[in-house]
Amino acid sequence: MRVRGTLQVPGDKSLSHRALIFGALSTGASRVRGILQSADVQATAQCLRAMGVEIPELSDTMSVQGRGLQGLTAPNIPLDAMNSGTTSRLLAGVLAAHPFTSTVIGDASLSRRPMRRIARPLMAMGAAVELTSEGTLPMTIRGGKLTSIDWTSDTASAQVKSAVLLAGLVSGVSVSVTEPSASRDHTERMLRAQGVGIISEDNRIALSPASALHPLDVRIPGDPSSAAFLAALAAASEGGEIVLTNVGLNPTRTGFLTTLQRMGALVELVDRGEEGGEPVGTVRVRPQGLLGRAVGGAMIPTMIDELPLVACLGALAEGETIIRDATELRTKESDRIAAVVANLRALGADAQELPDGLRVIGNRRALHAGAVTTFGDHRLAMAFAVLGAAAGIDVAIDDRDCVAVSYPAFWGDLAAVTQ
Repeated sequence: MRVRGTLQVPGDKSLSHRALIFGALSTGASRVRGILQSADVQATAQCLRAMGVEIPELSDTMSVQGRGLQGLTAPNIPLDAMNSGTTSRLLAGVLAAHPFTSTVIGDASLSRRPMRRIARPLMAMGAAVELTSEGTLPMTIRGGKLTSIDWTSDTASAQVKSAVLLAGLVSGVSVSVTEPSASRDHTERMLRAQGVGIISEDNRIALSPASALHPLDVRIPGDPSSAAFLAALAAASEGGEIVLTNVGLNPTRTGFLTTLQRMGALVELVDRGEEGGEPVGTVRVRPQGLLGRAVGGAMIPTMIDELPLVACLGALAEGETIIRDATELRTKESDRIAAVVANLRALGADAQELPDGLRVIGNRRALHAGAVTTFGDHRLAMAFAVLGAAAGIDVAIDDRDCVAVSYPAFWGDLAAVTQ
């Protein structure tokens, strides 16, 4: 199978959530271009509208009328985060600093994901947070004036870090978060662009109180996690090239591209620049044969969403691919470790679960047609679609529609580069 095409992948999901939330907290109107028009981002928009924020229908060029740091109004309905962990966890930090009671709910998948990691620092700052006995949604927050905190996280989590930073920002107190390794820094970059004093030293981030947020004027670059699927397809193909323009190249998000290079693919980053404090560029990928590799340690947070894709590439590579230090995968939209291994085996691959990851022995010839169970997980659907296309086998995806969470145009783009 040969591939060819030049594409612009949809806007970065992490940045799209933040543009809406930070725009809502700004003083004045924010201009946002290139926002991701997906189900997850729609959830954030709906929650903010329920608290009085003027947000039009999502479109390529839109504005958000900010209400200021303390301007949200009490919602008269539960805030439905749907399938979006980012919506539920970032908004928790904002809600904790507002003097009203609110409840965050989600779909069946999100309602199985852990929320205590968010509740603990917010409660330590003075908010009252109630969860189920399992530590999951629904989450009821009684917010108000919070106190300063120096929080040390057990795991590297951009969502926990962002919730604490937002709680401090809205409440007008200084806060800091120390992580075992660096997590995504989109929150810090965007807040700096809005005039907030933030200092980064090693794995510690400190925020100083700000009286107001400047409005945004930002173009959202392409999502590197979405670009990863097409980059992987190019790397695993028999020939050709895929070019992905205006992709976000934040160093906390490019671990997959580094791993793709280590596995043998030809990856070039050209036309590099900056958009709204975020590095961007064009990604050009060509195949050169894939080799199995080990992935673990500090690389994991930089490619956590792409690890199922790495496992699928491992089934096509020569040798052994091992993923370690990735226990976090068990608490995503699905238990991605168990789901990836089960689905790889269903397609004939030699795969084994590890407590904190998995092992795959590559053998392209052993792969055969089969059915994949996604558990409604968009990353699994796209990863196994790429595996099927690259291997030339018929892979029946049980829930093709779940990709709308992050990449609504995925199936069309996949067809365009494989024709």
